Amino acid sequence: MTLLRIGCVMALVLSVIVSAAAQAPSPDVRRVTVEEAVRMALENNLGIHVARVEPQLQDLNVAQARASWSPTFTSTLQSASADSPNNSFLSGAGTTTSDARINGNFGLAQTLPWGGSYSVGWDSLRSTTNNVFSNFSPQLRSSLALSYRQPLLRGFSIDTARQQVLVSEKNREIADVSLRETIALTSRAVRHAYWDLAFAIASLDVQRQSLDLAAESLRNTRARIEIGTTAPIDSIEAEAEVALREESVVLAEAQVSTAEDALRTLVYDPSAVDFWAFRIEPADLPPFMPAAIDVEAAMRTALERRSDLQQSRKGLETQDVNMRYARNQSLPDVTASFDYGLTGLGGTQFLRGQGFPGPIIGETQRSFATVLGDLFANDFPSWTASLNVSYPIGTNPQEVALARTRLEYSQQQTQLQNAELQVAAQVREAGRQALTNQRRVDTTAVSRELSERRLEAEERKLAAGTSTSFFVFQAQRDLAQARNNELRAIIDYQRSIVDFETVQEAPLR
Repeated sequence: MTLLRIGCVMALVLSVIVSAAAQAPSPDVRRVTVEEAVRMALENNLGIHVARVEPQLQDLNVAQARASWSPTFTSTLQSASADSPNNSFLSGAGTTTSDARINGNFGLAQTLPWGGSYSVGWDSLRSTTNNVFSNFSPQLRSSLALSYRQPLLRGFSIDTARQQVLVSEKNREIADVSLRETIALTSRAVRHAYWDLAFAIASLDVQRQSLDLAAESLRNTRARIEIGTTAPIDSIEAEAEVALREESVVLAEAQVSTAEDALRTLVYDPSAVDFWAFRIEPADLPPFMPAAIDVEAAMRTALERRSDLQQSRKGLETQDVNMRYARNQSLPDVTASFDYGLTGLGGTQFLRGQGFPGPIIGETQRSFATVLGDLFANDFPSWTASLNVSYPIGTNPQEVALARTRLEYSQQQTQLQNAELQVAAQVREAGRQALTNQRRVDTTAVSRELSERRLEAEERKLAAGTSTSFFVFQAQRDLAQARNNELRAIIDYQRSIVDFETVQEAPLR
């Protein structure tokens, strides 16, 4: 009996869809299967295009956060000259003291991924002066400075840079989940629109069949009027019925166009020149193949894979990062520092005789290469090591931030538990809806069979003169409604199966 019903169901749509398959489609008709429609949507749908940009944006955010660990190179080249009036016999010159210098420095600084930071700087200076107290003119000086800072408590396990990197990486993972959700929901929308179009086309065929039946009844009525077995007034009812069913055909044709545009905007490239010009024709029949509905397995899958739950869990992981950061920031600020420097000096050195400041009796030359030799030979080192400790007295804003973050974390945990409960309920409802629609197909098939038999009986009674055209028209309308109900049940079953599969991946909207 089930196979017979399925055969009857297929016959309802066969007249429209399969008849089109027997002929080559005209150039302005595009026949697609449901899987082809989904594949084209993944390529052309603008919503998916927008969603695919978000992971790329988050990649840039991750790169921007990691850029805080990139080294920074600095350099300066400077030339200066100053002439100063003398106001003392100790000024070292006549009326004007002239100083000129050219200096350059190069440096490299970097914050390290474990919270430390270093800087390296190299300076070179050439200066000249007419000050008689100076022992070098020109003077060549070069120095090398190295510095390192390492937090030992606050900022040791996590700091602002590491927090931003971890948060941006979690946001990148959320973007991937969001893209998967968009794809799942778009695929669902495409499948719904595809079956809605198939239903609209099949429903149009049902309305045309009903119109044909009304037209046939009108012809029969007129034939009986001509032979005098029926009063002329009976043709008015038949003509009114034909007009009513013509209106139903017009409305059904409009519904086909609406369903076609809904599928078109989801599937095809809107930049195509003929985007609105062609017609879409489903190549697949709305199948009725009862599927096994395992609600318990579906709930387990949904709790593991649902995009909204995964986003909530990623948000909880992000909040955990923020709580780690807040906890670390509440610790005392203890920082170890180490600085090391090297210096070299050279140029033209004056040799002086007795007295103050003593006459210049000679000079020696120390080249810049000699200065660099002193520098890298570590002849004149200097170093400083320090330990700095600071901790606020009284209300600590970091501890307040930590308490707030803990409350927010607990709140998000409860929200996740509530979301899991709602997901389980949604899966159960989707499974229940699929089973209900499956039973609807059986009952509407029986109703359609009985309506066909009733129409046949009314037509035989009318031919025998024991019924009226009113009851025949009523039976025709009931048959059209029963056929539409059966088609609607099949489409609703298909939609509920799609929803049952989608609800395990993404929230239905």
